[in-house]
Amino acid sequence: MIKFEQKNYIYKIYTFLPIIILYISVLNEFDLNYLNIDYFSFNFPFILIFYFALKEYNKFDYLLVFVAGLINDTVVGLPLGVSSFSYIVVCTFASYLRNITIRPHLIKDWFYFLFVISLINSINYSVLFLFFSYDLDILFYIINNLFTWLLYVPATLIFNYYFKAIND
Repeated sequence: MIKFEQKNYIYKIYTFLPIIILYISVLNEFDLNYLNIDYFSFNFPFILIFYFALKEYNKFDYLLVFVAGLINDTVVGLPLGVSSFSYIVVCTFASYLRNITIRPHLIKDWFYFLFVISLINSINYSVLFLFFSYDLDILFYIINNLFTWLLYVPATLIFNYYFKAIND
């Protein structure tokens, strides 16, 4: 495991790694579509935002998350504010769970995450379909929801390793 003996510039970069990864993921629109795998899509920013908002990581500022949503809307071609709203709602629900939870438990967090992303994807689908007349495939949202939910646990294990390296 990586251990930082002194607080140097590499440590500072390492502490901002979640925000850097968030911006890289919204700029790339990372969903593996370029591999031509049919029916495989997930929303990595939801996983990242939910986890670090749940852990109350001090470098993970909500304003930076909002700006990442604006960048995502620009890259994907959605109306400005749709992804930002989604990301802030994920932060809000994660903060609520953090405040009401006495003892964190991975499985409970995992099912709560399923509820949150299902709610957000249904709101996104409704807003884009009803107000902006986008021609959307509901199957895409269901598959995206499923794979995002399934990838939360492996991502959590990786992020826990990151926290151990930061806190040591």
